[in-house]
Amino acid sequence: MGSGDAERAQRELGRLSDEDLLRSSKEELVARLRREEADKIAALLQRGRLIAEVNRQLQGHLLEVRELKAVNQRLQQDNRELRDLCCFLDDDRLKAKRLAREWQLFGQHAARVLRDDLGGYLQKLAELERLQGALLRENLDLKELCLVLEEECVGRAEGSPAGSSELSLPCLARDLGDGSSSTGSVGSPDQLHAACSPED
Repeated sequence: MGSGDAERAQRELGRLSDEDLLRSSKEELVARLRREEADKIAALLQRGRLIAEVNRQLQGHLLEVRELKAVNQRLQQDNRELRDLCCFLDDDRLKAKRLAREWQLFGQHAARVLRDDLGGYLQKLAELERLQGALLRENLDLKELCLVLEEECVGRAEGSPAGSSELSLPCLARDLGDGSSSTGSVGSPDQLHAACSPED
C-alpha cells in the first residue's frame, strides 16, 4: 500500500464518529489499525527511499560543486597569471615606446648635426674648388710664361758667339708639367729669367 492509500485510510478513520467506532467490532477496529500501521510503514519506507534519492542527488551536486570549485581555483590562478603577463607586456610596451621616442629624438638631433656639418663641408668643398680653380689658372699662366721664356732662351743661345755654346739653359731641361727640372726647380719667373740670361 502506498502513501496515497495510507492517507485515504486515515481520512476514512477521521470521518468515523465515536458512535460508529463504538458500534464496530474489535476485529474491524484491529483490522483498521493494522491497515493504518501498514500504510504508515509503507509511507515511511517510501519517504526513506525518497530521502535516499535526495541524498544521492545531493551528494552528486556536492561532488559537482567541489569539481567546480577546483575548476574555479584553476581559472583564478590562470587569470592571475594572465593579468601578471599583461602587466609585464604593458611595461615592456611602455619601455619600448619610451626607447622609440628617445631614438627618434636622437635621430632628429643626429640629422641636425649632420645637416650642419654637411653645410660646413659643402662650404669647405666650395672653397677648395675655388682654390683649385685659382691654382689651375695660375699654373696655366706659369706654363705660358715658361714657354715664352724658353723661346727667349733658345733665341739668345742661337745668337750667342761660338765660345758661349756651353751656356747653361736650365729652362730647356725643365718639366713643363709640374715646374721641376733635372737641375733643380725654378722658383719664380724672375729666377727663370735670370737663369736663361747670358753672363756678362
